[in-house]
Amino acid sequence: MITGTIDYCAIGQRLRAYRIAASLKAEDVAKNLKISRAAVYRLEKGEIVKIETLERLASLLNTSFASLLGIDTEYYSSGEGFFERMRQLEEQSTHIYSHFDPFSFLLTSPNYLNHLAMMLAESSESIDPQKYAMILSILRHRKTQFYQSIPKVINLISLRNVERFLHIGLVGNLTISPGKKSERMLLARKEVYHLIELIEQQSYAPTIAITQEAIPSIAFQIFYQNGEPISLAMSPFRLGELPNVTTGIASITSSHDAIKHHRSLFDKLWQNSAKDEHAIDLLKTTLDKF
Repeated sequence: MITGTIDYCAIGQRLRAYRIAASLKAEDVAKNLKISRAAVYRLEKGEIVKIETLERLASLLNTSFASLLGIDTEYYSSGEGFFERMRQLEEQSTHIYSHFDPFSFLLTSPNYLNHLAMMLAESSESIDPQKYAMILSILRHRKTQFYQSIPKVINLISLRNVERFLHIGLVGNLTISPGKKSERMLLARKEVYHLIELIEQQSYAPTIAITQEAIPSIAFQIFYQNGEPISLAMSPFRLGELPNVTTGIASITSSHDAIKHHRSLFDKLWQNSAKDEHAIDLLKTTLDKF
């Protein structure tokens, strides 16, 4: 029996994320473990009794027993598993500190998922259409959940990333025709206008700042629950221009040292960033350049 102060629900959430990352259906896991599909869903709800089951699941899902328990770093080598884990953490967070390239997917327009699907379809990535569909479904769920739960998201955005976003446009590769390139640059402009509207209206209470300083190339998001840090997620995956949802290793950790250093970096960049009207003026000036 598993005893002690163990967060069974969190273990179940990790199981689901790792299963999705491994491109396994519940029936695949059930067949391998010789249990029912209903039993797999119960495991993912945190109804775990035998430690031997977790050890077998860790082996099947290509992770470690410690990672399933949450006492070691979680690693995800595909976007779908990582995005599902992000969705789970966002659902339980009250505050989120976010830095993504070019900016957080949560701040994109309602039409952005369609644009992302278009970019993924024309990208050079070789990926099963079912994986694309899974990724888009998870991202849609994340966006819906964000607007319903309204955690306070503090967004740090690099002006350099916005400039590149406007220059390249919403493309999956760089070989599209000049006509399409112009259309995609217009779509990118609309996304930046949407970002400006969010700052003006403070829609769903996002707090946004624009930094002109050099910013880390790796994206990260820090999750807080009632003032206490719970996790730090670091991602190589990109949902902007030239998207990447298949190549790289994302990680999630609850290490207080890792969270402390990333929060310190975030605060340092935030302090000298443009906010409110200054941020709006900076974005409008950037739009004028393109």
